[in-house]
Amino acid sequence: MSSLDETGKALQKVARGMGIVLAGTVISMLLTFLSRAIIARHFDRYQYGSFTLTLTVLSIAVTISLLGLQSGLPREISRNLKGKREEVPALITTGLLMAVTASLIMTAVTLYMAPHIAPLLNDRYLGETLRLAAPALPFMVMTALLVAVSRGYGRVRENLYYRNVLPPLLFLIILVTGLLTGAGFTFVFLAYVLSQVLSSALLVRESLSLGFLPRRPILDWRIARELFLFSLPLMLTGILDYVMGWTDSLMLGYYFDPDTVGLYNGAAPIARLLPLFLNSMGFLYMPIATAFFTNGDIDGLRKLYRTTTRWVFILTFPVFLFVFAFPESAINLFFGSKYTDAATALRILSAGFMFHVMMGLNGMSLIAVGEPRANMTGNIFASAANVALNVLLILVYGIEGAAVATSVSYVTANLYRTWWLHRKTGIHPFGRNYIKVLAPGLGLTVAMTAMGVRDNLLTAIPVTVAGYLVYLATILGLRTVEVEDIELLDAIESKTGVKLGPVKRLLSRFLSDE
Repeated sequence: MSSLDETGKALQKVARGMGIVLAGTVISMLLTFLSRAIIARHFDRYQYGSFTLTLTVLSIAVTISLLGLQSGLPREISRNLKGKREEVPALITTGLLMAVTASLIMTAVTLYMAPHIAPLLNDRYLGETLRLAAPALPFMVMTALLVAVSRGYGRVRENLYYRNVLPPLLFLIILVTGLLTGAGFTFVFLAYVLSQVLSSALLVRESLSLGFLPRRPILDWRIARELFLFSLPLMLTGILDYVMGWTDSLMLGYYFDPDTVGLYNGAAPIARLLPLFLNSMGFLYMPIATAFFTNGDIDGLRKLYRTTTRWVFILTFPVFLFVFAFPESAINLFFGSKYTDAATALRILSAGFMFHVMMGLNGMSLIAVGEPRANMTGNIFASAANVALNVLLILVYGIEGAAVATSVSYVTANLYRTWWLHRKTGIHPFGRNYIKVLAPGLGLTVAMTAMGVRDNLLTAIPVTVAGYLVYLATILGLRTVEVEDIELLDAIESKTGVKLGPVKRLLSRFLSDE
């Protein structure tokens, strides 16, 4: 079979998986947003900031506990299923035992450190809320690892049900029930722990019934050593990811107070919506990219990388256009008018996260080609820039300074990853078609922002829709459609029964010459 045929099939598989993962991610984000909005509106801005700081510290503890295995384990399972299938049970249970042990240690550390962290972040609630939330840690780690195991088998169902949907849904239900019965602020964290415990327990039961989780634990020290050495850079990369993503909130808490953190987090979660399609595409991307690289098919990997990057940009662009051109409307839609002072910060953050989207799945590609240390190195540079810029800018510019620091860190990390991937494989995202997709989008964003259209929902939504339609017409006219796009529609048509003949005929008229 030719490389083009293999790439087409791989893209179809990624797209089908993306559809499932995207549905789960959208549901998860909507439920999480709803919970955050309820907390932000029901309590004051200080308490919302305290909630954000608690989950930030907890997330860092989870990242350390995972030891990078959430990325390393799927890769190793995928590889062993092809040649050493008998080692997979030992691989799974060894990884789980490593991570669960680390999570228990981190739980104890968090409980001990809670009263010492609170004064550093000027938060009168944090000592208590961290102790209330810390017991969720081992269950969050167990859920993440079992989802990683299912990912190694090429499955997305467990991620959809037990990570994307169930935890935020249970949290929302328990939270609303408690608040309706008059529960106070501390109940928020009890609801969070209970939702994680129930989700993890149900996933353990499911994993046992599927045979993914051996009933008798096997600890193989050779496998443990190999997993640790491969996954250690991924753990450090994950920690640095949190430094890039959450230093702003932590340092705002350090220099100011949770009220300022709460204001800033009326903008930051919206900007973090932008990699939605990128992350959804990435769930199945890495095992397929690994297979291409293992088989020596660099051309197939290049086509996979470039095509997924182009799709992701086109799908993300209308969200970016709305958030960047109309930041007050975006904030008011989700968090209410008391957070609209963060509009400038949102515009800055959205630019940084959109650059991350533009560069595609460079980090996962580096893992697929066996270069996880390059991700770590890029994140070291980015995190250093983030911390330094936060120190320099926050006291002068407040939340806008924090937004600049975070955006610069994402630009730095992505430039380094893309450069290293090109150095290692000759692959980069900027084919001729992609340039023809990028240029009109960025030009339209500048034009719409310069027009100064009134920033309210009644004008923002129709103007954004009209702008996106103009953008789609423009990129069609520039002939950016590729053969793989038509093949993808064929796959959707055969799987769903929906007749897409007119769409395929229309797109066929605009096929690229590249």
